[in-house]
Amino acid sequence: MDLALLRTFVTVHRAGSFTRAAALLGLSQPAVTGQIRTLERQLGRPLFLRQARGVTPTSIGDELAHRAAPHLDALVEIAETGLDAERGARTLHVAGPPEFTSLRALPALAPLVSQGLALRASFNGDAEELLDGLAAGHHDLVLSTARPRGGLLAATPLCDEELVLVASPRWAARLSPEVLLSTGAVVLEQLPVVEVHESMPFVTRYWAAVFESGPAAAATVIAPDLRAVRETAAAGAGLAVLPRHLCEEALAGGRLVALLDPPVPPLRTYFLVVRAGTLALTHIARAHEELVRAAGEW
Repeated sequence: MDLALLRTFVTVHRAGSFTRAAALLGLSQPAVTGQIRTLERQLGRPLFLRQARGVTPTSIGDELAHRAAPHLDALVEIAETGLDAERGARTLHVAGPPEFTSLRALPALAPLVSQGLALRASFNGDAEELLDGLAAGHHDLVLSTARPRGGLLAATPLCDEELVLVASPRWAARLSPEVLLSTGAVVLEQLPVVEVHESMPFVTRYWAAVFESGPAAAATVIAPDLRAVRETAAAGAGLAVLPRHLCEEALAGGRLVALLDPPVPPLRTYFLVVRAGTLALTHIARAHEELVRAAGEW
């Protein structure tokens, strides 16, 4: 059996689409379709059910993928390990939220640069757009707050970050934590809010977890970077919800004040996401391992 046909088959199985698999393989869609048909003729069994959007593997297709994929990944790892010295520096394309990637991920990956790794970072797009870019082959590794669906992407829980309701000392002096815990949603609706998006993702998550309701008012200031939200809130523009790692220094220095200390603080989980099978590539595997190790100290 032709290994190229098996490689194409495993890629289609993981991608769930001839079109997406073709992009990942650098082939035309007709070429991918032709290779799958050839493999099906050789086996005498259908491997996929064609649907309006993508394909679904048959039971035979699932069995073949389960048996073949680990061996194909191992062959890729052998080839890549042997070629690393010849190729020199390998480039890792990493994407994620700008604040978390800048303050956490890139510093954690810095030691690998001296080992021959080149880094390219991208901050463009929300969580779903970044995952779509990973699936399309634009990125090698994505830090995401959304868990991917399907078999093409593999996610490892990386860390949880606590969300903190903060404001400048001027605003905090007007608010009592006891009152906020009992009637917080009503009181806070009267205050200006600083957020990263009109949908208020951080405030909405905090309100749902702590007050079991949604915020009634719209944001007063929108700044699409959490560092800008932090500085604007510290300057007195209004309250904000921030990850603790991003506002810890401002809290310690008194530029921001935590308005509440709920018994169960709201959390946001980060996932480390790669395309299935790409951990067979040495430079991606090293970066993945380094990030998982570093996350134990975050």
